[in-house]
Amino acid sequence: MTEPELPPPLEMACLCALWHLGEGNVGDVRRTARSDRPLAYTTVLTLLHRLGQRGAVIRRKDGRLYRYRAAVERDAIRARALELFLDRYFDGSAAELRGVLERRELALAVHST
Repeated sequence: MTEPELPPPLEMACLCALWHLGEGNVGDVRRTARSDRPLAYTTVLTLLHRLGQRGAVIRRKDGRLYRYRAAVERDAIRARALELFLDRYFDGSAAELRGVLERRELALAVHST
């Protein structure tokens, strides 16, 4: 996966689980994935399959189960997300984002005193 895609939220939850676990089966990912609702075993299986088709996840056979691990680095996804965020909301300018964050931090500091 040369230019990492940004996965949809449930796929991202599975990737986050794998980054946390290092490697795991569907049940491990299901228990570890953070979502606003419990995920069914078959849902996690489908999500991992989709991620595998796009090269974001690698699976290997371990007895009767498959074990999965992320094939894309968390920092690569974060960098891509930030790039898209900057392009969409700040005309590609990190300085513009920094200015907003600094003004927000200053406003919070003023309100908390």
